[in-house]
Parts: sequence; C-alpha cells; structure tokens
Amino acid sequence: MSDPAFKSSFLQTMQARGYIHQITHPVELDAAATSGVITAYIGFDATASSLHVGHLIQIMMLRRLQQSGHKPIVLMGGGTTKVGDPTDKDGQRPLLTHDQIQGNIATIRDTFAKFLTFGDGPTDAVMVDNDEWLSKFGYVQFLRDFGVHFTINRMLAFDSVKARLDREQPMTFLEFNYMLMQSVDFLELERTHGCLLQMGGSDQWGNIVNGVELIRRVDQKPAFGLTTPLLSTASGQKMGKTVGGAVWLNADLRSPYDYWQFWRNTEDADVGRFMRLFTDISDEEIAEAEALEGAAINAAKIKLANEATRMLHGAEEADRAEAAAKAAFEEGKLSGDLPTVELLWAGPDGSFTRRTAEVLVKEAGLASSLREARDLISGGGIQINDQHPAVGDYFEKTQILPDVAAFKIQKGKKKIVLLKPI
Repeated sequence: MSDPAFKSSFLQTMQARGYIHQITHPVELDAAATSGVITAYIGFDATASSLHVGHLIQIMMLRRLQQSGHKPIVLMGGGTTKVGDPTDKDGQRPLLTHDQIQGNIATIRDTFAKFLTFGDGPTDAVMVDNDEWLSKFGYVQFLRDFGVHFTINRMLAFDSVKARLDREQPMTFLEFNYMLMQSVDFLELERTHGCLLQMGGSDQWGNIVNGVELIRRVDQKPAFGLTTPLLSTASGQKMGKTVGGAVWLNADLRSPYDYWQFWRNTEDADVGRFMRLFTDISDEEIAEAEALEGAAINAAKIKLANEATRMLHGAEEADRAEAAAKAAFEEGKLSGDLPTVELLWAGPDGSFTRRTAEVLVKEAGLASSLREARDLISGGGIQINDQHPAVGDYFEKTQILPDVAAFKIQKGKKKIVLLKPI
C-alpha cells in the first residue's frame, strides 16, 4: 500500500524497513504518532510452548514501536486460544485446556523480554492476558453488548472467512466468534490502556478492521490498524518452515546453534530484506551487504546470523555458534555445540540393530521422509562420517565417531547434525 511521506519516526522506520502492507487512516495515525506517545498492541495466541520465527516479525514491530518512543502492549491470548483463530486454516485447531494454555504462556513470556523493555514508564512495554476479560463475559451479555455491532453479511465477506468457505472447509460457530473476540480485545485495551493501534500480519486485516470500526462506532475514539506483508523466502517457501518443522524461538526446542544456522542459510536475495526486518543493523551496513556478490555475500549472512542470534539468545551463544560452524565446515572439527539428535539404537530384545543410510538421514531431521532421504543420498547430497553412502548402506553402532560418540550426518555444505545412539 503506497502512502504519502510520513512525518512520524515510527511510520518512517516501518516503511523504510519493509513492515507496512496496509494501514487504516494513515494520515491520522501519522499525526497521532507525531504529536505524542501512542500505545499499540499485537496479540499472540498460546497454541504451543514456544513462538517461532513466523512470529518474529510481529515482535520486531513492537520493538520498532518502542524504539520510536511509543508504548507496546503484548497481548497473550489466554482467552482467544480457547477458541482458535480460523484464519488461513482448513480445519479447527485442537482445543487446549486452561492449564495447557497458561503453561504455554509461562514458557513464551521470557521471549519478549529479550526484544522489549518492560516496566511502568510511559514507553515501557506491558503484557496482558485477554482471558482476564473474555472469560468473565456471560454469553447473553457478550451478544447484547457486542453482537449488535457485527453483521453476518460483512463477516462472511472477509477473506479470513470467505477463503475457508470457498475451500468448502467447515467453520464451526465457535471459530466464527473469534473475529468478535479479537475486536473486543481492541476495545478493552483502548478503554483500559488508551491503546489506539492494533498491528498484525496481513491475514489479520479483517479482524483488525472490525476492531477499529467497533471502537470508532461505540466509543467514538480514534483507532487504527496496520499490517505487514505475509513473508516468504525468495524461492517462495513460507518464512520459518524447514524440513524439521517450525523454527522455534525457545532454546529447548531449537538450539542457539541451529537457530544461527537457520539465518546463515538465508538465500542470497533475502539477506538485505531480513536484515531490515529482523535485526537492528543500520541501513548503511545493509546497503553494503546488498552490494556484495558471489561468495562475498557469505560474510553478510554470517552477520545476519550473528545479530539475529544475539538478539534472541545473547552474544555469547551467537559467538559460540559462529565458532562451532567455522570449526565444523572450515576446519573439519566437531563440537558439542552442533545440533545433536539422540537415536534409540537397541532393538526390542536389547540387541544392537543396524540402520540404513536413509534411516539415519531421516532420524537426523535432514529429510521429511525416507523417500526424500533416498533422493538426497542418490544425488550425492549426504555424507555420513565424511563419506558419501549409497542407498541401502547399513551402519552399525560400532561405526560412530569416537571423539563425539555420534554419527556425523552432513547435508550439502551447510548442515551438520550429530546423531547420537543411545
């Protein structure tokens, strides 16, 4: 969405670094951000024990907001997670219990403190849980207070609903209420925290617009929405998706080394864009990185990986990850900092079983199926203990490398996993 030149440092930064896709009332929002401190929020449902890289752009939006002198609210969806966001989904998410949701929130909480400054100051971030108000509404009260402001006609026209129905996938009435609940969240935060801006991914546009309209209609207060583009890599892959699944932010689900390696393996065409979106690297340094060609771009990828890992896991872990990668790929040395996968080796009767090469590759998480593993092996893309195996080659436990007590499984030139028999 093209907009006139912004005057506020917040929107100038957001536009320059590639965060803006759509804005409601851009001129009004720019004026508000220029004249004083604005409060904005993004909601995060607690469907897992960790957020993943797909959430990182939302976290960085809140960081940019605070860096520009404004106040971020992190809204945890203790209430909305009980319903499940139907946006871009073909089926209803599994329903979690209250205790499961609160447990997820507890393990997610610390991630935000690495990117935002929390406290009681005018621009300090705060974290709230929408279960505090959503679970207190009686059904009839909720319908009378808010249902009257939404028409079925309009709700069916939003892409988040229309696309689901066009795919002939059923949407439960429970999920259909999600849009109302998200709008009520915005209204609640406007009333209790003076929040006037909701941000999110472009798939949330319909939900955000409903909240903006609800506030303007019911409270006659200014309210705004801003969305980012949905991210994919230069090759069209959904951002943050790998063979092994989501790129989790919690270290217990994805090691700092593996997280570093994810960024190190960024496609050449994405380096500058990802630096703008996911790091605080200066515009000048990014411009220099984008001018690099050939093998020289690897230095920029390392800088991207170092900075992204430093922000999430700290400088020490970033340094260790870089050192481990350099030792493994340039010097042939292995260390315990490399990603390690444990494999139960003994058979049901306690005997040492044999494993084929493709099984080892799949167990290491380097292929999503045995067929993909066979294709990688037959194409010469896999090394086991620095040798190219053939499809069907057998490996015994006695063949593990003694210095690391594991198999070294390497995919191409960029990925090493230690497979440790137990």
